[in-house]
Amino acid sequence: MIKIVIVDDHQMFLDGMTSVLSGNPEFEVLFVENSARKALEKIKDNIPDIVISDISMPEMNGLEFIKILKNDFPEIKILVVSMFENILSFRNIDGFLLKDTDKEQLISVINDIVLRGKKHFAGRNNENSIDFKKSVLSKREKEIIQLIAQEYTTEEIAERLIISKHTVEAHRKNIFFKLQVKNIAGLIKIAIQLGVLK
Repeated sequence: MIKIVIVDDHQMFLDGMTSVLSGNPEFEVLFVENSARKALEKIKDNIPDIVISDISMPEMNGLEFIKILKNDFPEIKILVVSMFENILSFRNIDGFLLKDTDKEQLISVINDIVLRGKKHFAGRNNENSIDFKKSVLSKREKEIIQLIAQEYTTEEIAERLIISKHTVEAHRKNIFFKLQVKNIAGLIKIAIQLGVLK
């Protein structure tokens, strides 16, 4: 019996995924959760074989969730199922599928990852991938991204956050480096995918 936890902020996806997996006699869905933070707390008391997670989620995005999960529970397999195919590297996870994957492939991939120790990555060759180690943003960096998206200038951001212009520029440089973007349009696109912007 493969024990599964599903984490996603879209209830319809949770319901559909639960229905598909619960109908398989070889799978046991321990719980589903729409909050990554709550999922981490529950996993401490109910450890699964595999966690199926999205990337774009409120409060804590999937990248942060996966980093903490892998650090605290390295034995747990991680399968990312997302509508975005260009936002992550494949370090720290065991599989990646798009949300339009059919249920037969989903079941096959779960079995391969848990029972056979195989890895499976859809869209692996996308050159716009984000490195997991560089993609975890600090709370301050998220605040600055939100202000940039609202078209505040560097000077205005510094004034609102009560920090120096130099500090804002340093944060801005770090944000662009972590997300591997070259301009504000690219920054906003990735920030939406990560759940930093709505």
